[in-house]
Amino acid sequence: MAISFNNAFGLHEQGTLLRERRTELLANNIANADTPGYKARDLDFHTALTNAQARQTGSLHQSDVNHFDISPSTRHEVLFRNADQTDTGDGNSVDIHRERNAFSQNAMEYQSSLQFLNSKISGLKKALGGQS
Repeated sequence: MAISFNNAFGLHEQGTLLRERRTELLANNIANADTPGYKARDLDFHTALTNAQARQTGSLHQSDVNHFDISPSTRHEVLFRNADQTDTGDGNSVDIHRERNAFSQNAMEYQSSLQFLNSKISGLKKALGGQS
């Protein structure tokens, strides 16, 4: 019986990749906090995870190499964030406090996803090789 990594890890692999992408977006927001005209962006994690689940179940697939790839992409889940603060006149929509909080929370969630995947891999190694 073959081991299916999709069954073993579920959406945790995709979730980790999405959290990595969100880290990049939040870091860009923080880095551009003083850039005139910069618009803060973020990832709609729920939509991205739903699309990852659709890709994993194989509801959309490319039946011929000459067909366009129609699978959902994370590019469509990246949105501009609505500004919570009043415009300071430079057109920048980054709220540095909100970005830092979101970055910290995302980092903790990313770390917990990695710990979960590590425990799953350890369990698979034990089952396959009888190693401790």
